[in-house]
Amino acid sequence: MLFWVIAAILTLGASLAVLLPLAGGAKSASPSGDHDLEVYRDQLTELDRDAARGLIQPAEAAEARAEIARRILRLDTAGPVAGSSARPASAMARLVATAAVLAVPLVSWGLYSQIGSPDLPSQPLAERLAKNPADSSVDELVARAEAHLAANPSDGRGWDVLAPVYLRMQRFTDAAAAYRNAIRLDGDSAARQAGLGEAIAGAAGGIVSADAQDAFEAALKLDPANAKASFYLAMGLAQEGRDKEAEAAWQAMLARLAPDSPWRGAVEQALAKSGAPEVASATDAKGPDAADVGAASSMSPQDREAMINTMVAGLDDKLRQNPRDPEGWMRLVRSYVVLGKADQARAALGRAIAVFGAGSEEAKKFTAFAASLGLTATE
Repeated sequence: MLFWVIAAILTLGASLAVLLPLAGGAKSASPSGDHDLEVYRDQLTELDRDAARGLIQPAEAAEARAEIARRILRLDTAGPVAGSSARPASAMARLVATAAVLAVPLVSWGLYSQIGSPDLPSQPLAERLAKNPADSSVDELVARAEAHLAANPSDGRGWDVLAPVYLRMQRFTDAAAAYRNAIRLDGDSAARQAGLGEAIAGAAGGIVSADAQDAFEAALKLDPANAKASFYLAMGLAQEGRDKEAEAAWQAMLARLAPDSPWRGAVEQALAKSGAPEVASATDAKGPDAADVGAASSMSPQDREAMINTMVAGLDDKLRQNPRDPEGWMRLVRSYVVLGKADQARAALGRAIAVFGAGSEEAKKFTAFAASLGLTATE
């Protein structure tokens, strides 16, 4: 009910703001003929004073009086006709304007009653955050944690819990900031440093930058057996084109891994293709292929999602910046197909063809390559 009262008051105020000037226009307006007549009378009075003081010759004064008299006569003749036609026109304009102003709230309220939801209860953020966590969505839980940390920024445990959630949501910049806060408040740990490195790499589109390397190396100092840090450091070597060193790092990592480690499959797949030209480097803008995705299938869900999405997103971003890379486009299309994202694969194929032109040799190769994957280009 309060909603309708507020809406009625606002509608009434807006309507009056438009109607009042229209209603007062007729009262404030004065006929222009009365003003002109007053001016001519003042001119006659001034003319008489000038003639009495000898400032104007009698003949010229008579001629001026005659001209003013003619103007007064014309004014008296035209005044009633003009007035009679202007007033109805002005009244009609005010009537139309009033009807238009009144129609706006009537039509809008009628439409809202049909397509709106006036009976929908309010959903304030405070009440949603106060719900039982079991009944809350992930976004609501994150909002609750963010509200808590905004009021308690020195809660290291809170940052430590929120950081991996940000990472799974691919909010990499927020994840990196949360990991840094957790490290600053609760101290170093291998898991926090490895998570920080992964967040930095994710924010860079999958590239293991110098900052990410520093974080992974710090994680290995705290826990030399940390698989995530070892794997990403080897990936960084491969991205720099140091294939032999990357292969050696993966071999050493494989020797240390337990038989049931979720990272074993990823390392084996990386070694299987380490000598092939498909090994990714930062300058070649390579992306994951079927082997990458197969390797990730043996990892934990959160690590698998982070690895695949960061690599594909990095490749997509690089192709937007440097689109004239035929091999990169084919890798991107294949990545989306392997991930089961046919629409995104088809969109990437269309973008690749648009870059080189529909009649180009590259476009023909793209089309044939996509067809081999069971994908056809859209119109």
